[in-house]
Amino acid sequence: MKIKKILSKIKISKKDLLDNKLFFLTLISALINDFLLRAFTIGNILNLKPFFGTFGFILLLCSFGFLLENKKRNIYYSIILILSIIITVANSIYYTFYSSFLSVSLISIMFQLSDVKDAIKDSVFQYKDLIYIWPSFVLCLLLRDKKNKENKINKKTFYSCMSLSTFVLVSYILIFGVNINSLSEQWSKEYIVSKFGIYIYQANDIIRSFEPNINNMFGCEQSIRKVEAYYEERDNKKINNEFTNIFKGKNLIAIHAESIQQFLLDLEFNGVEVTPNLNKLSKEGIYFSNFYSQVGVGTSSDTEFTLSTSLLPVKSGTIFVSYWDREYKTLPKMLNEKGYYSFSMHGNIGTFWNRIVMHEKLGYNKFFHESYYELDENIGLGLSDKSFFRQSIPLIKEISLNNANFYANMITLSNHTPFMELEKYGEFDLSMEIEVENEYGELEKRTVPYLENNKLGNYIKSSHYADSAIGEFIKGLDEAGLLEDTVLLIYGDHDARLLKNEYDRFYNYNPLSDSILDKNDPNYKEFDYYSYELNRKVPLIIWTKNNSFKKEVKTVMGMVDVLPTLGNMFDFYNEYSLGNDIFNLKENIVVFQNGNWLTDKMYYNNQKEEYLPLEKEVISDDYITMNKEKAEELLNISNDIVVCDYIKKTKDISEANK
Repeated sequence: MKIKKILSKIKISKKDLLDNKLFFLTLISALINDFLLRAFTIGNILNLKPFFGTFGFILLLCSFGFLLENKKRNIYYSIILILSIIITVANSIYYTFYSSFLSVSLISIMFQLSDVKDAIKDSVFQYKDLIYIWPSFVLCLLLRDKKNKENKINKKTFYSCMSLSTFVLVSYILIFGVNINSLSEQWSKEYIVSKFGIYIYQANDIIRSFEPNINNMFGCEQSIRKVEAYYEERDNKKINNEFTNIFKGKNLIAIHAESIQQFLLDLEFNGVEVTPNLNKLSKEGIYFSNFYSQVGVGTSSDTEFTLSTSLLPVKSGTIFVSYWDREYKTLPKMLNEKGYYSFSMHGNIGTFWNRIVMHEKLGYNKFFHESYYELDENIGLGLSDKSFFRQSIPLIKEISLNNANFYANMITLSNHTPFMELEKYGEFDLSMEIEVENEYGELEKRTVPYLENNKLGNYIKSSHYADSAIGEFIKGLDEAGLLEDTVLLIYGDHDARLLKNEYDRFYNYNPLSDSILDKNDPNYKEFDYYSYELNRKVPLIIWTKNNSFKKEVKTVMGMVDVLPTLGNMFDFYNEYSLGNDIFNLKENIVVFQNGNWLTDKMYYNNQKEEYLPLEKEVISDDYITMNKEKAEELLNISNDIVVCDYIKKTKDISEANK
């Protein structure tokens, strides 16, 4: 009876609505574009929840138009419609590259897009991104229609639309059992869009972008108490093992290998290895073969941060841009305390990702960026890796002569998307030679292109060049006498951000027809969501010239675990680490920024709340619940440490109590 009573008060004149064509266009186009975006990204087209959420939300916004008259109403609806187009187009483009949805907090780094415009144009933009602009053409026709009726303020229709939108939203929450708390608690942007639609997600994101300012205004007492409780409960003491202090007093050179993925190692084409140098190093040193980066939207900068701090990326924004003014306990700072000279080197402009500011904050004594190098050979975004390494060796040599120990972080660049400068990568044949029967029934050899002239093939050629540059660098270090007392740490910073369908030709190539196998073919190999996610792992190698330590570590490991593992080897300790020394673990968990997580037993998809078992043993519900809670806790604790400047606050309190 109550529902009938509410509905009886919702009286919208058919004439009022017919006289407001822009109202209809805005409402309908927003619904259609939301549906299309979900269909082309996360694919939950049969889910009615986001449809009702979007309808109620857009209707609520459109209802205010009836409080305006004439041109003001047209302008109001035009603004909503154009914003809906911008939101869907921008998120469509962004999802292609990041497999996630855009955050308003990233507006502060949009100025950097000019530096990677070629990567965006060639790697991200697709024709499907244009499908969302169709309402703009209808809008132009309606605005030019001189027969449009004059719009008068209509409070009755306003109240009716408001009532209907409120009824829809309340019903949406109650009938579908939608958890509103997930808007603030859920890490997965895909999950929020799948439940609420793109517009509610974007509105919620705007609200959440103010969280840092709100926390600074009203304090972070509750968050700080949670962090303190976490560290009190956690057994975070240093534990000795067979690798304790093995590199104490050694120099450390870290090679930040741009976009190098683990599947490239031991991969051959026509008898030639893609990464011969990394293959050699992995067999001679300590090789972590189940290692994953844990980046968010900050990509390379997130890896630099996590390596240095053993903390994870934040929920909203990027640490290098949004949280550069916090205090962190870092790898460079801890080595500096032991008498090391810490420095970073990169062939790109120093302001990119705010590195020139953030590297100083991380504790590097000096940051050698583009201005310190002669730009004699460029590949992609900046100085080529081979020139970068060649010019860096004399600088490292000089520092080694003036300091007892040093730590260098070398950030490579050439293997960055879009992988287009084939003539600079050198020769690497990705064609395939096959035998076919000619018209006379004789077998003859024929060469087919296989991975030539496609994105994955270009990436492989680029990676072969990057590997060659690393080989030349190590040889140059040895000739300069810099390897005798030095440890090399080599890690892939993140995956290459290739689209899932790029791998179809790699796994399902039919050389006889120079095409991709049909999905119904018995030889077709399914490269699904989980195959793609697990394929994103990157190499991690610790190597010394004397090859004293040879070991393959198969335990699943994340970038957050590198710092405590190195700390045990080099004799330093960070009590704020959220990772673990991998040699003290029988089982580990790797948590990703979208809320997904991985153990040696399973990969958990936080958006769909499903998992892929990696072992034959039965996985209990308790095991899943335990690790799901642990993943959420790690993400939230790390976020609170950064956002609330926890390390500085605890340091200030400690000094005040002395």
